[in-house]
Amino acid sequence: MNTLLDELKSAFANAAVAPGGGESVKPEASALRVLNVQIKGHQLDVTVTAGAVVAAAELADRFGFAMDTITGVDWIGSGEMEIVYDFFHTQHGSHLVVRTRVPRDNPAVPSIHRVFPGANWHERETHDFFGIKFIGHPNLTPLLLPEDADYHPLRKDFTNAA
Repeated sequence: MNTLLDELKSAFANAAVAPGGGESVKPEASALRVLNVQIKGHQLDVTVTAGAVVAAAELADRFGFAMDTITGVDWIGSGEMEIVYDFFHTQHGSHLVVRTRVPRDNPAVPSIHRVFPGANWHERETHDFFGIKFIGHPNLTPLLLPEDADYHPLRKDFTNAA
């Protein structure tokens, strides 16, 4: 693993409390994995609590990572929604994934748009397709779906009534 990822892994492993007194960004040891980029497409995979996603984004930003994408995964069997944040480092070619899970019946997570302004559109798209609410987001109106859409087509229980 490269020095940048070693330092980032150490920062996640040693983080005690998130900036601003939020939830700890320190993941359990089993939720901090170094992976082979040729096999998985990323090198560091970190799972944090929903309340720590902003602090995780701040760590990624502090280490020079840029946000690539945000998406959701519907784990209908376990009653959870997963939010997956992909980051990349242009100078080092490193890839970081930050994950969190929230209850499927109330999928809400803090917005990271203040750390990465480009997250605005990704969060809107994830809200459109999965129904995940990004707390503190300035405008969660539909981005790609019709304005009157009351459905989320990437949820596993979605059925097209047409």
